[in-house]
Amino acid sequence: MNTTEEFYEIIASAIAVKKELVNESLTYQEIPEWDSMSHLLIVEALEQFYQIKFDFNDILEMGTVGKIREKMKKYDVLVEN
Repeated sequence: MNTTEEFYEIIASAIAVKKELVNESLTYQEIPEWDSMSHLLIVEALEQFYQIKFDFNDILEMGTVGKIREKMKKYDVLVEN
């Protein structure tokens, strides 16, 4: 099972912030650590961990952590509590 905790940890690690800062409403560029370069690091980390490959348009639409979770469903990755 894919857990929210590991999902948040992957994102936090990719953008070098504390996991406690990551939540569903965290928005791209809301914090300095989540800029365009680190956005790609998030994508890469998630692709490697979950063994998926995001479509370019999906990457562009990943504006919040919650939206990232939604997009992952398209690739049969369900992140649950």
